[in-house]
Amino acid sequence: MKSPELLSPAGTFRNMQYAFAYGADAVYAGQPRYSLRVRNNDFKLEKLAEGIEYAHQRGKLFFVASNIAPHNSKVRSYLKDMEPVIEMKPDALIMSDPGLIMMVREKWPDQVIHLSVQANVVNYAAVRFWEKLGIQRIILSRELSLDEIAEIRQECPTMELETFVHGALCIAYSGRCLLSGYFNHRDPNQGTCTNACRWKYNTVQTTTDATGDLIPLAQAEAQGIWTPQQGLASSSKTAGGTEGQEELSALIEEATRPGEFMPIYEDEHGTYIMNSKDLRAVQHVAKLAEMGIDSLKIEGRTKSHYYVARTAQVYRRAIDDAVAGRPFDMDLMNALENLASRGYTEGFYRRHVHDEYQNYESGNSVGVHQQFVGEVLAADDRGWIDIEVKNKFELGDFLEVITPTGNRRFKLDAMENIKNGQAVSVAPGTGHFVRIPLPGEALDGESLKYAMVCRDLPQ
Repeated sequence: MKSPELLSPAGTFRNMQYAFAYGADAVYAGQPRYSLRVRNNDFKLEKLAEGIEYAHQRGKLFFVASNIAPHNSKVRSYLKDMEPVIEMKPDALIMSDPGLIMMVREKWPDQVIHLSVQANVVNYAAVRFWEKLGIQRIILSRELSLDEIAEIRQECPTMELETFVHGALCIAYSGRCLLSGYFNHRDPNQGTCTNACRWKYNTVQTTTDATGDLIPLAQAEAQGIWTPQQGLASSSKTAGGTEGQEELSALIEEATRPGEFMPIYEDEHGTYIMNSKDLRAVQHVAKLAEMGIDSLKIEGRTKSHYYVARTAQVYRRAIDDAVAGRPFDMDLMNALENLASRGYTEGFYRRHVHDEYQNYESGNSVGVHQQFVGEVLAADDRGWIDIEVKNKFELGDFLEVITPTGNRRFKLDAMENIKNGQAVSVAPGTGHFVRIPLPGEALDGESLKYAMVCRDLPQ
């Protein structure tokens, strides 16, 4: 069994550093103008060059996402803007638009291209089509099952295949959702998705005014065009099954923008506002490796360096265990519970009942067992470590120091203020610096540079 590549997200240069430190073989990042991540993305040209050089100096790979669905204005500027990027020698461009792919193939025939998940490849015939056009790797659609992926691998033995194993899921075929554009005119296919599917919404009962527009019942009552008695009559008709189509229309109100109403409709197939659970497929790493999948991909270019480090560490271990023939360690599932999520699902890898796919209960993080509380800055001769505090912790808490070479859990029984050396019992939060004893051997090198501290949360 060959070892699949572990591919981590790099929304920032710092995240890229943590990804490599914690075990990633490759990262993917993108220019804001031509990738699908404009926000939280510092990879403009100068930083992109630094990132590619940083990766290559360490024998790692750097892929540049260029997977936007371009309108004419961006097509006209594309080749000129990409010239300096190609000169940086990225290991691949991740692309989805056939026109841009054609243009790159004509101008830079030696440039490696990976087909983005945006292209939604779901069958082996499509893989063969793109292979004939010179694509080196296909990033398969998230909507495929394990059996379907295995069949594609069998039918297309010479094509590199990549699959997602962790991170956010879209509510439409990967990246094709239009909710953000509909609600706030931020087009997901231009890289400005606001994750509108994950906002908290309140539903508002409606009726129609004289022009047929939906208006809230409270507003209609104030205008004298609706009364509670009419509402009772309407409910009675709906219960009888003779009328009630109006009951399927409503307005929604986003929690942070009260008074701004947006229409939402439901038909015989249901409603289309959903809050997807997050993908977690660490338990399927061995199966995917056995199939011969070339790359396992983690989503999350807008996530924190803590998220990037944690996921890289867990999936690195899962890959290494699978290749070595070791049984799957359930503790890896538990470790991922320490990350903020919308709850987890296997996605489409195995067919679940419907309610396993979507999270209708909450748009907030659930199941978090730990909280990120600090960055390790330095270590002294006593074996104590200096911490820049990010969240509150105190004596008696159980802490875990996370490092690229392994993690250590212990109960905190002493703490000092860095500035004056005085004993303290609480590290209040951001802006404070403390020193704590670390059991075991002193940290040095990469372990010290990329170490972080978490505390266990009461369950």
